[in-house]
Amino acid sequence: MFLQKLKDITTFIFDVDGVLTDGSVQVTDNGQSLRTFNIKDGYAMQLAVKKGYKLCIISGGDGIAMGRRFSNLGISDVFLGTGDKVAVFNQYLADKNISAAEVLYMGDDIPDLKVMRLVGLATCPSDAVEEIKAVSAFISPYPGGKTAVRDIIEKVMKVQGRWHDEDPNAADSGV
Repeated sequence: MFLQKLKDITTFIFDVDGVLTDGSVQVTDNGQSLRTFNIKDGYAMQLAVKKGYKLCIISGGDGIAMGRRFSNLGISDVFLGTGDKVAVFNQYLADKNISAAEVLYMGDDIPDLKVMRLVGLATCPSDAVEEIKAVSAFISPYPGGKTAVRDIIEKVMKVQGRWHDEDPNAADSGV
């Protein structure tokens, strides 16, 4: 059943804090929030974009650097500072003409719960809260910010026979 669901995925949606990062936020004296992203997650994300998958970021967090990181990976559907993730999710599906059954969502905490109940495949990092683990069809063995995103993208693309990149570029990780 799980492998069949992987075959149907056309769209990845990710939360940021706790999924693409380890959930830590450093705050500078001038109030800027700093996050650390994993380069291996970035490589998988840009490869998925190259292969024609839709990638979307929906996060309550915000920041110029976050937007720049996703832009460098070729991700244009980025919704930061989002209070109502369900409303953004529903509008995204309508705008892109996507069925919820085609969507894989990875979240880690309570603000992701309602969206995760709507998607075709709910997933989470190993360090997600218990409520999120309970609704997830797949729990990565990796924690947030430590290649959980790479893990699930790679699984989907391998099942679909689309993982290999014939012409990799060392700059593809979006730094």
